[in-house]
Amino acid sequence: MKTRIIKAVAGSFVLSSLTLAYYVNPMWLWFTAFVGANLLQSAITKWCLLDTILERVFGITD
Repeated sequence: MKTRIIKAVAGSFVLSSLTLAYYVNPMWLWFTAFVGANLLQSAITKWCLLDTILERVFGITD
C-alpha cells in the first residue's frame, strides 16, 4: 500500500507542476525536475523521504 501511495503522490506532483508551468509560470518546471531527481535518487539509494514520513507519522507499512 505504501508503494502505491508514493507513486500516486509523485505522479500527482508531476502532473500538478506541469499544469502550473503551462498556465501560471514556466518556473514550475523546476519542481517537476526536483520530483524526477528525487525518484532517481530513491531508486539508487533505496531510501525515500516520503516512505519514512508514512511510516513514522502515519504508521503505514507495507
